[in-house]
Amino acid sequence: MSPLAVMGVAAGVMFGVGAIAALVRIIRGPTTLDRALATDVLLAIAMCGLAAEMAINRHTDTLVVLLVLALFAIVGSIAIARFIGKEDRS
Repeated sequence: MSPLAVMGVAAGVMFGVGAIAALVRIIRGPTTLDRALATDVLLAIAMCGLAAEMAINRHTDTLVVLLVLALFAIVGSIAIARFIGKEDRS
């Protein structure tokens, strides 16, 4: 097994553990902001996983997917912030 493959497996395990922790926080999070932050973390982990896969396999085929995930993360964060801001005023 090459060193690059070993690092890829190690990164995959770490991304998996982080994703499981984020899913637990999404399910058990006491507040809406905890769930929103965990969702952002899960999207960031997915983007890092895609970027690592692109680096390991030396291609840019999934770059569009990476950009769409980043767009969803930004739009989702802004929407939740606006929703929470309106909720706090009332």
